[in-house]
Amino acid sequence: MAYVALERLVDKKHDSVYKLVILASKRALELAEGQPQLVATEKFLKPSTIALYEIAEGKIEYRKSKKE
Repeated sequence: MAYVALERLVDKKHDSVYKLVILASKRALELAEGQPQLVATEKFLKPSTIALYEIAEGKIEYRKSKKE
């Protein structure tokens, strides 16, 4: 459980690596600030890795804001 395939993640997020990076970084910040995890992982994983697992499992999705 140490690797998440980029192809698997990009397909879920409308084929945009940039959207994926923004989504993962925002979620990783939330996790680092104490938000609960949405997937079961090992204790030693970094928030950024946990965020990628959450995206891969479809627990986190990108939504357009009104500004876009």
